[in-house]
Amino acid sequence: MPAAANPAVDPLLDLPFDAVPDPDAYLRAAMRWHFSPETGSPFWLARAAGLGFDPLTEVRTHADLAKFPNLAGELRTARVEDLIPRGYGDRPDVVGVYESGGTTGAPKRIVLLRDWLDRLLGWSSAQLDGHGVPQGVNWLVVAPTGPHMVGDVIKAQTAYRGGLSFTVDLDPRWVKRLISDGKAAEAGGYAEHIVDQVAHLLETQDVGVLMCTPPVLERIARRDGLAKLVNEKIRAINWVGTQMDPDTRHLYRTEVFPNAVLYSGYGSTMILGNASERHGLTDDDPCVYDPYSPYMSFGVIDPETGRTVEYGERGQVVMHHVSKSLLMPNNLERDHGTRIAALPGHLGDAVADIAPVQEFDNETVIEGVY
Repeated sequence: MPAAANPAVDPLLDLPFDAVPDPDAYLRAAMRWHFSPETGSPFWLARAAGLGFDPLTEVRTHADLAKFPNLAGELRTARVEDLIPRGYGDRPDVVGVYESGGTTGAPKRIVLLRDWLDRLLGWSSAQLDGHGVPQGVNWLVVAPTGPHMVGDVIKAQTAYRGGLSFTVDLDPRWVKRLISDGKAAEAGGYAEHIVDQVAHLLETQDVGVLMCTPPVLERIARRDGLAKLVNEKIRAINWVGTQMDPDTRHLYRTEVFPNAVLYSGYGSTMILGNASERHGLTDDDPCVYDPYSPYMSFGVIDPETGRTVEYGERGQVVMHHVSKSLLMPNNLERDHGTRIAALPGHLGDAVADIAPVQEFDNETVIEGVY
């Protein structure tokens, strides 16, 4: 059985998913949790003395998260048990240990705890409702499963919303390896193998929502019979992963899949979740993503200087995660994006027009199918 709740936890860290805490008070409560010997994780407690500042007294506002070094790279080798805050007790309710995509070298590992997953599901479900994605329908999830986080989270999301999940496993690492080895034909063959499985499931099962990546959706659209089946059955398409340009997005919405809501998320394993496409965007607007504030927040910087770019300008995306279950601030992601003003009351920035950098951590970035 999971350990009982720690009496030392600040109530601000356990609010309902739709409650909005005072951001500065919340941040200070999180610092007390993560840097107190009784409740903090061994990972952060071991690094506290070397930070060059005291998080308990010098991290007071969201801007102060920039004081932290980017330690995400250490998650490639860190002992995963050391990432779990001690405040969860001896039997923390761990949903799973998940890895980053491994696009830019050895994968990083993170731990997903039940309380954060429950909070994320509540918020994500509300975002889906806002876009008109139906509840009570089955999902066809074409996404990476273990060791990746996205597949398990979406299966939990489907159950939360009253549906069943049909899954087609997608191995992005294998596709990227084929592409890097110059085996484009084999990579294409693998993608067609994925689409074949999608077709069989759609032909035989009741499915209302399709989740897949733009490269997979493009191959579905090429098959006239399959595209027709999507239009007959699917009421919403949730695309994730690689980029989709505005012209393609408009074409899918108006001509190829006009009967389905087209909705996107932008996520990262290192923030234990995803940002949601902003409600109310038109086809003339860029695809803007808003993270789950104050738990997740974005910045957009000039990677050469580290300075925040102006609104409307492009830079490299920086992500912060600050929750009871995880502290991972100031993580420089492998993506470029356009800086957009955040929604009222949200911390940091929104981002749009996401695209991968060409190189990251001295590795060439290959998108492949995810």
